[in-house]
Amino acid sequence: CRECGKAFRWSSRLAHHQRSHTGERPYKCPECPKAFKGSSALLYHQRGHTGERPYACPCPKAFKNSSSLRRHRHTHTGERPHACPVCGKAFAQATNLRQHQRVH
Repeated sequence: CRECGKAFRWSSRLAHHQRSHTGERPYKCPECPKAFKGSSALLYHQRGHTGERPYACPCPKAFKNSSSLRRHRHTHTGERPHACPVCGKAFAQATNLRQHQRVH
């Protein structure tokens, strides 16, 4: 990137990154005034309008993106990959760890 020097393997990633400097948001939602830097962010947003949740868990829950499904699966497996470096308490989600760390 000519602006900050960050390097990217793919030119498409560089183009997306450069929009953070220019503020350009070329991907416009046809349903509302919102616009986005990348096509994947627009697709995720549009699922809010359509109600589409293509990432389904065997339990009744479904999600708009794969990362949300991955996070949700921890509730079934009991996996707690985010451990507090101070006390060792572990959490299924990074956001819960960050909230916990405020008590230290």
